[in-house]
Amino acid sequence: MCVTAVESRPGGPSQALKALGEGLLGAGQSPSHRPFGARVKAFVALTKPRIIELLLITTVPVMFLAQQGVPSLRLVLLTCVGGYLSAGGANALNMYIDRDIDALMDRTSQRPLVTGMVSPRECLAFGIGLAVVSTLLFGFTVNWLSAWLSLGALLFYVVGYTMILKRRTSQNIVWGGIAGCLPVLIGWSSVTNSMSWAPVILFLVMFFWTPPHYWPLSMKVKEDYARVGVPMLPVVASNKVVARQIVIYSWVMVIVSLLLTPLGYTGWFYTVVALLSGGFWLWEAHGLQNRAKAEVTGTKLKEMRLFHWSITYVSILFVAVAVDPFLH
Repeated sequence: MCVTAVESRPGGPSQALKALGEGLLGAGQSPSHRPFGARVKAFVALTKPRIIELLLITTVPVMFLAQQGVPSLRLVLLTCVGGYLSAGGANALNMYIDRDIDALMDRTSQRPLVTGMVSPRECLAFGIGLAVVSTLLFGFTVNWLSAWLSLGALLFYVVGYTMILKRRTSQNIVWGGIAGCLPVLIGWSSVTNSMSWAPVILFLVMFFWTPPHYWPLSMKVKEDYARVGVPMLPVVASNKVVARQIVIYSWVMVIVSLLLTPLGYTGWFYTVVALLSGGFWLWEAHGLQNRAKAEVTGTKLKEMRLFHWSITYVSILFVAVAVDPFLH
């Protein structure tokens, strides 16, 4: 499929870094007519709160697993605040870099930089400020291992995914998704100040979860991505190919999720939940593949069913991670 790339932002990572610096030093917009309340909501929107909710769902339960009980509530609060600020900074910087294509995509056309509620300079300063504050908060109130993991997640998302991978390869979400897996490691390290196989396994669960979670959404809005030249897999491959990849990643994800029990980290409760929720996931993934093979298109493809279930799945699985220590 031929797509037309948008050239309004420099393509290379070095040029993108230069654009970051220019945006920070350049003059920002500050029209006085913008209402204060609307401005506050716009800055909150820059952090993408709904996405951060999902990140915290994978962080806090791992803290319970690491503690094998209830961790310090102060530690949980500090980890959640630090995680929110870090992810919020990453999301704000993502919007700054992608403001050119956000203006052309229906799904992102109401973001604060596109509507002018926040200027590029303000967004850039806001994102960098959150990054600095979150790193220092983690370092001085939790531990420095968690601080460096948090900063690494932010940099990987902003530089690795947004600047380098997103507009260059259909595997962008596969490797770029690593940033969204790191909160699992942060949750564990915030309690133990160390690493173990348990968070690594859950990291891998999230790694293999990310593509089959995001590709169904990409199938739904692939015209948006095609319009701006972002080569998401559904843009450059047929629905059959995408659905087959979804099934492969789904099977690996479910199998990896079951490794916690034989390694002694979880018991019967987590195992039952992982089997039932994973089994339903596979049912939905194969259903999507069957519809794609039958060349079903439009609303009958029902690709968003798997997308919505993927959010429910990860919530259920990680709740089981938190509950299981109390049952074995």
